[in-house]
Amino acid sequence: MLTQTSVGQFVLASPWWTYLLILGILFSGYQWIRALKEEKEIDEDFIEQEGNVYMERIQEAKKLKEQQEL
Repeated sequence: MLTQTSVGQFVLASPWWTYLLILGILFSGYQWIRALKEEKEIDEDFIEQEGNVYMERIQEAKKLKEQQEL
């Protein structure tokens, strides 16, 4: 249902706490996105570290195999 009131009148007629609610929702969304990005970076760093450990183990096993063959 559309009324004849303008957007400005609607904004002025709205209670102040509705603006705080909207700001809270927006801030919560911002924090959620920021936390997602931070968690993704942490996960990528962990995966990279585990990959390096795995590659070191492969190299050590290769060296041991070469030494045993000689």
